[in-house]
This record gives sequence, C-alpha cells and structure tokens, in this order.
Amino acid sequence: MHKKLSDIASFLGGFVIGDGDVEIRAVSGIEEASEGDLTFVANPRYRADIATTGASAILVPRDITAAPKPLVVVDDPYVSLARVLTLLYPDEAPPAGISEGAFIAPDASIAENVTICPGSCVGSSARLDRGVTLYPGVVVGDGAVIGEDSVLYPNVTIYRRCIIGKRVVLHAGVVVGSDGFGFAGPGTGNVKVPQVGIVRIDDDCEIGANTTIDRGTLGVTWIKEGVKIDNLVQIAHNVVIGERSVVVAQVGISGSTRIGRGVLLGGQAGLVGHITVGDGAMVAAKTGIHKNVPPGTVMSGFSQMPHRLWLRTQATLPQLPEMRKRLLDLAARIEQIEQVLQSMNDNEAGTQ
Repeated sequence: MHKKLSDIASFLGGFVIGDGDVEIRAVSGIEEASEGDLTFVANPRYRADIATTGASAILVPRDITAAPKPLVVVDDPYVSLARVLTLLYPDEAPPAGISEGAFIAPDASIAENVTICPGSCVGSSARLDRGVTLYPGVVVGDGAVIGEDSVLYPNVTIYRRCIIGKRVVLHAGVVVGSDGFGFAGPGTGNVKVPQVGIVRIDDDCEIGANTTIDRGTLGVTWIKEGVKIDNLVQIAHNVVIGERSVVVAQVGISGSTRIGRGVLLGGQAGLVGHITVGDGAMVAAKTGIHKNVPPGTVMSGFSQMPHRLWLRTQATLPQLPEMRKRLLDLAARIEQIEQVLQSMNDNEAGTQ
C-alpha cells in the first residue's frame, strides 16, 4: 500500500516539513531504510543517523525541525509508528463465514460477520458476538462468550463459561480457563480441589502465544481492560490484573494475587500468592516478589528490595574479591597488633 507523506501526516495529526508528495510504501528501521521507506526517531541516540539514513522521510518529535529528508513532526514518534503501521500494513483476515470443517453446537449463538475457520469447535450454549474471528483449531467451550471483533489465533482454547470481552486478541496456543493448581494435603494426599470459577478478560486486552490463565477456584480470575500480556506467562487461579498493566514473557503470578492499575512486570519475575502489587508499581526482570509492593515503587532483585538499593548492591558485587582480600589483610594485621599488645602486657606484669 502506497501513501503520500502528507496523507500520513494528516492521519497522525502531525505536519510535514519538506516535500509532502513523497510516496511511502513501507516502514523500516533508520539504519536499514531505503528509498520509499518511512523511518522514525524515538530514541535520542539515533538522531545522528538522520543525516545518513536511506529513508525517504522520517517521523520525528517536535524539537527536530530540520533534516536532509522530509520530516513528519508528531508528539510521540513511537506511538505514531504504531498507528502508521496499521495504515500501511492492514490485517489480512480470513474471509468472513463459517467453514464446513468447523463444528458448531446446535444451540450455540453465532452473530453476523463471524469468521470460523476449519477445525474450530464451538460448544453448547457458547456465544460469538459480531465480528469475531476464530482461526483453525480454536476451541470455545460450553457456555463461553467471545465479545465483538475479538480475534482468536490458531489453537487457542477457551474453557467452559469463560468470558472474553470486545476487541481482545489471543495469540496462538493461549489457554484460558484451565484448572487452577489446587490440591488439599499437598505432598501427602494431593486431593484435587474442584475449580468451579471462571476467567474474565475485559475489552482491548492482548494475550501472547502459549500463555495460560487458570480459572478461579471459586469466583473469577480477572484480566481487566487494556492489559497486555506477553508470551509464555502463567497466571494462577483468582489473580486480578488491573487496567492497562503490562506483563512481560515468562512471568509467573501465584494464586489470589492482586495486581493494580498500570503495573509493569518485567520478564521472568515471580510473584507469590495472596499479595498485592499497588497501582503504577514496576517490577524488574527476574525479581522475586514475596510480599506486598506499595503503589508507584520500583522493585528489583531476588528477593525483592528497593530498586536503588539493588543497584548499589549489584555495583558492589564485582568489588567483593578485592574487599575480601583487604579484609583478610586487616584481620591479619589486627591479630599481629593484638599479639604485640598481649606481649607488652605480659612483660609489664612480669616487672611488677
């Protein structure tokens, strides 16, 4: 798809400096871009590449007003990049309609403009609202609800009675509503506790490939509006994740933990159960969280500690061998001094 630079600027709510008639056919990184490409400068360290990029035009912030190439000036180049990608690379959705190779229970409710690909299965009393797309191999369990314009990529599984909101994207292999890990007498009887709750995913969430979200033991595991979850994340029973939070790959969240609004959880962070992470908190990668996190704080390390303390601790680690050597030297000198002092005391006692 080709677009004039002036049309792109209008779409983004920005303005052009230079030739607005330049034709843009693709978006590329600033170092790889060539003629016909639009690139962007969101990180200050790439500003030096403005003079050498092969791109035909550049998305820039408002403090850049001159360059050898035409510019599109916007408030936030990275946000604008996301928007222009949707313009130049529209989704290639499968054609609307229900494949003969799909199984639809007779009492399932299917709205207009729904797409169901071969190999998908929609269970009894399930409901697909307008504009839903099910790619091959998707399973929607009995009584489950999929909201308007949601997209379920291949081999997504939605267990019974779970509720998916509007405009939700579930990438390949996502499992929603599998049993929570609940056993009475762990290590002895291992008696399974029936998991009779559900999972609720609100509007405009996106869940990465092969992430699993367990149903509540009782009640609900709840992913609130606008949450973005990366690949390979495990969310246990009765977890609640607040609006617009971000969970990066390989995070594990134990049962009944509550995550506030706008929380950022870095990759491979692990959270124990029955704790609260306050609104706006940030948890660095590989951090082990074992107690409540106050709102707006940054936590790092294993186990958790305030981020600045963790930075000082990490900066100290390379110095430990030299510090140990000096400590041993000091201990030896102190021992020598103590021996001299003891000898002096003994001699003084002998003269008396």
